Amino acid sequence: MKQDESPEAIEPVVPMDIDQQPGYYIRRLHQISVAIFLQETEAFGVTPVQYAALQTVGSQPSIDQRTLARTIGLDTSTIAGVIDRLEARGLLVRSASPEDRRVRQLTLTDAARQLLADIGPAMLKAQQVILAPLAPHDQREFTRMLRQLVTANNELSRAPSDAGREG
Repeated sequence: MKQDESPEAIEPVVPMDIDQQPGYYIRRLHQISVAIFLQETEAFGVTPVQYAALQTVGSQPSIDQRTLARTIGLDTSTIAGVIDRLEARGLLVRSASPEDRRVRQLTLTDAARQLLADIGPAMLKAQQVILAPLAPHDQREFTRMLRQLVTANNELSRAPSDAGREG
């Protein structure tokens, strides 16, 4: 507000009902899904992003940091912090690639393998709790539509994911 404007001179904002905006619900569902994940997996002390990183490294042994970041849709500076924390907990090991010493490859420790085995049921329970309000057919359809939206809008992300791409 300019100093010479009175509060009455300010144009009112055009009302926008956030309850009609899908982005609002997507943000809220993300908050809710993180809260449910953390509640169900509390005993393991792992965030959803850390879980995704561990699961991806377990599925793709010796994956490098940049590829991991692209696979799970994170920027390289964020993934570095995630890896630092997982390495400090003794769950990941970074080693130089034999082909290029600048590239850091990631492998799970035995403790991480055990953690993934132990956390699996709690993680699946979190997914069930998130989707529980929907009928089974609607759960599958909702998941299909989420995948479709993420895939179609992937390139608009600040950290596009390579997951699910052909090639």
